[in-house]
Amino acid sequence: MAAVRTETPGSPWAPLASKVFRALWIAQLVSNLGTWMQTVGAQWILVDQPNAATLVSLVQTATTLPVMLLSIPSGVLADLVDRRRLLIVAQTAMAILATLLTVFTATGHTTPVLLLTLLFLLGCGQALTAPAWQAVQPDLVPRSQIPAAAALGSMSNNIGRAVGPAIAGVLVSLSGPTLVFALNAVSFTGILLVLLRWKRPRLDDDLPVERPIAALLAGLRFIRAAPAVRRVLLRCLLFLAPGSALWALLPLVAHSRLQLSSSGYGLLLAALGAGAVFGATQLSRVRRFLAPTGMLAVAALAFAAATLGAALVPNMPVVLALLVVGGFGWMIAMSTMNSTMQLLLPGWVRARGLSVYQLVFMGGQAIGSLAWGLVAERHGTVTALVAATVLLVVCAISTRWWPVRVSSLDTTPSTHWQDPVLDFEPAPADGPVLVLETYHVPEELTADFTAAMTRVGRSRQRTGATEWRLYRDVGHADRFIEAFTVRSWSEHMRQHQLRLTATDAAAEARVAEFTIGEGRTLHLIAVTPPDPARSWWRT
Repeated sequence: MAAVRTETPGSPWAPLASKVFRALWIAQLVSNLGTWMQTVGAQWILVDQPNAATLVSLVQTATTLPVMLLSIPSGVLADLVDRRRLLIVAQTAMAILATLLTVFTATGHTTPVLLLTLLFLLGCGQALTAPAWQAVQPDLVPRSQIPAAAALGSMSNNIGRAVGPAIAGVLVSLSGPTLVFALNAVSFTGILLVLLRWKRPRLDDDLPVERPIAALLAGLRFIRAAPAVRRVLLRCLLFLAPGSALWALLPLVAHSRLQLSSSGYGLLLAALGAGAVFGATQLSRVRRFLAPTGMLAVAALAFAAATLGAALVPNMPVVLALLVVGGFGWMIAMSTMNSTMQLLLPGWVRARGLSVYQLVFMGGQAIGSLAWGLVAERHGTVTALVAATVLLVVCAISTRWWPVRVSSLDTTPSTHWQDPVLDFEPAPADGPVLVLETYHVPEELTADFTAAMTRVGRSRQRTGATEWRLYRDVGHADRFIEAFTVRSWSEHMRQHQLRLTATDAAAEARVAEFTIGEGRTLHLIAVTPPDPARSWWRT
């Protein structure tokens, strides 16, 4: 697959024409402001504590580590239950936890352990929310607007990152962190009100509901058989592992190196956020000149410049300018990877695939923040940031060997498979199911046929096959038999009715170009024979 340039269709603001999307986006923006205000308040509580470098970095870890534990289960949950209800429950729980943090802080009972615990629980709520929120976007905007919707989601987060810390810095310096925590608790009510008013249409599905473990395994099989998806995950990890250093150690840069107050620290974060917001508004223009791989390389270099500036530059205006550049790079990287993932994932597995992306994204930040905090504790903040800069440059260079390949995947659902002719109706749980497909291939086309079948094999595995093989009949040189196994009859029916896409249909059409005559398809259900010993005992 060749890397191609992609452009966001239409205006980057087009998704806001959807009334529900616009209301949710505004409500999420307010919530993001509250979340980043809370982060500043929490980090500033800890800067004067013993072992401040480790404790401050643990704030980032406490809010992102839950994704490592809950991201994939929450993605499975978001594909199995009503996503609107899931979002309502998660937002309610987060509002209650934020209220508890406010009360404990106001009464002077917020110890470092209690603070990190509550932040961890709030992170659990965010882990439940992220896959469901991203997976509902196709319900709100057309597919052609998904890249723009992803960019607007990133813009919302970065506006919160730009404005929230600046507001929090002023409020913390005037009245302490209690007011900041209270405003965050109130910010959750906006999303709740919009979700309660949104009447999401129900989708009729005659198939039985997937079991959680089976749904999880189906999602993992899809990713394992989708090289383009795996490459996006790799690029995400290569960027975030060193990129997390700046976010984790910026409070120490502000407090110890630049001698800034809490409002000054908020200004540094505001510069990063402002660069990200600017990047969101210019994203469609950047895409006209750079392919996705080039965008990721430029983004890594831009963030490397910001990281090095925070480490070595003592001049506040210069640091702010470099942080704006870094925020621009951060936005370009995040939007490119997020929108690519959404476009590569078909609807039936979108939440599960995005949950794995969130696991890599947030988990990389969590582990990276802790690791860079420990490095800074042992070797100093400057050393840690310089090392992170070197790794970001390596990340940019590595795009030469590990590019992001944006394929021409068409995830439009397809029902090109004919339903099998049944002499009896299997139960949904019957299985495993063995499907045999016979092909007749002229000798001179054998090499082309087997190469084309490689894509078909990946298609079978993406849509549910636990095993796939292609066999050649030694008694008939022109006959090949494809065999794949699916866990149950209901799982195979999901292949027929829900999981196939236009790309899968194209792969099968390509194979048909090298075959002659009509093939034959057999569907075989595993039968458990009676236990002879048990039969003898009964006799």
